[in-house]
Amino acid sequence: MAEGLTLHPEAAREAEALGLPRYVLLLDTPIGTMALVQRGEYLAEARLHGEVRTGETLQATPLLTQASDQLTEYFTGERTSFNLPLAPLGTPFQTLVWERLVATVPYGHSVSYGDLAKRCDKPLASRAVGMANNRNPLPIFIPCHRVIGGNGKLVGYGGGLPIKKHLLMLERIPFLE
Repeated sequence: MAEGLTLHPEAAREAEALGLPRYVLLLDTPIGTMALVQRGEYLAEARLHGEVRTGETLQATPLLTQASDQLTEYFTGERTSFNLPLAPLGTPFQTLVWERLVATVPYGHSVSYGDLAKRCDKPLASRAVGMANNRNPLPIFIPCHRVIGGNGKLVGYGGGLPIKKHLLMLERIPFLE
């Protein structure tokens, strides 16, 4: 796994089961306002369109401030990797996809859906890999924007293709439009 970045899916399931509160920090970025969400001692979500949901508390916790600082450094080109405790909530397959993505596709590189499926030992599961990326609760931190079509074209992104294009251009990752 990338240095300093570990996924803790068991903590996400525990937080969900216990109904732990969600703390939210809003951050203005070059791609719009993002909502960073903490649950327990982990970063649980990064919402690309800045949604704050009912029952969530706006609060700048130390972890959310650290995540905000790291994202700001990423957007200014000063940071190419993250060092945060992440707890994405997902199925075992989704978690596998996210772990392989973090571990094998560094800053400035891309992978096709088919190649990522092979890295998950599921060579026929490229569509399922695409769905796992679509459900990624921590975009940018778990870099699903780095997954492109087998032909090098931009395809699918939960935050919208303009955001994906911006992130790929920021990392100088070649793609076909």
